[in-house]
Amino acid sequence: MLAYIATRVVQLVVTLLVIAALVFSMLRLIPGDPATIMAGTEATPELVAATRRDLGLEQPIAVQFARYLRGLARGDLGRSLRTRAPVAAEMYPRVIATLQLTLVSMLLTAALGTAAGVWSAVRRGRWVDNAILMGSLAGISAPSFWVGLVLMIYIGFRANLLPIAGYESPQHLVLPAITVALGGIPMIARLTRAALVEALDQDYVRTARAKGVRELGVIMKHGLRNAMIPVVTVAGLECGRLLGGVVVVESVFAWPGLGRMLLEAIQARDFPLIQGSVLMFAVFLILINFAVDLCYGLIDPRVRDAR
Repeated sequence: MLAYIATRVVQLVVTLLVIAALVFSMLRLIPGDPATIMAGTEATPELVAATRRDLGLEQPIAVQFARYLRGLARGDLGRSLRTRAPVAAEMYPRVIATLQLTLVSMLLTAALGTAAGVWSAVRRGRWVDNAILMGSLAGISAPSFWVGLVLMIYIGFRANLLPIAGYESPQHLVLPAITVALGGIPMIARLTRAALVEALDQDYVRTARAKGVRELGVIMKHGLRNAMIPVVTVAGLECGRLLGGVVVVESVFAWPGLGRMLLEAIQARDFPLIQGSVLMFAVFLILINFAVDLCYGLIDPRVRDAR
């Protein structure tokens, strides 16, 4: 297992370097003079020259990239063009807020999606199975911003059960987390059902039942565990999709997270803040994929042997 983890860590580091190079190239690939774009079309030549010096754009590309990597190693992501504050300092509270929303949403997606899929597989062909399948189809089709607005209207305004915007208390997290999770639960449920139905039809499951193993043990130990590899794979992809949905949901619920800050930075043409936000989202996705790889090794020992 240690060799398997070491291999994945090396791949993670290489991937991070590639992502850092792509984020570094973001500003350089913009048509025109990056310093003029960042300083504004109405900027004086002196301001453009100062911006170019601040960014180190007068140096060779290799030197700029090495300087960029050294800054990343120190946690230095540059300074915001709007506030002149360090990007890392501006991002820190936003990252915390986004992590809270994302982690709660992922837990809801994994727990409720797997439970619904197992229940549907065990009750296949019955009304419960049909209801879950139809509900999951509706959930996949509904866009997250529409789901958020519906929850705000009926749970926030009319029922007055939960706050609809803000970041003051744990209650403010409920509606955004449910909105994000409802987009991923249907996919996890459908895939869990399909994988578990296939696993329960295998010979080793019939053998376990013939030996007198309790039905719950048959489902959880022999069926679900062998069905988890494709489920974990899609769960990792769904986590990436959830991060994309967070950008929209944070705007709908006025959640002060990284996605909302990214939209504000794009509107203000604050390129250092855009670069830092994109890099942080990429790091989130890489860490999620790393966690998925570790889950592969824990679920199926053959994956570790095939590294």
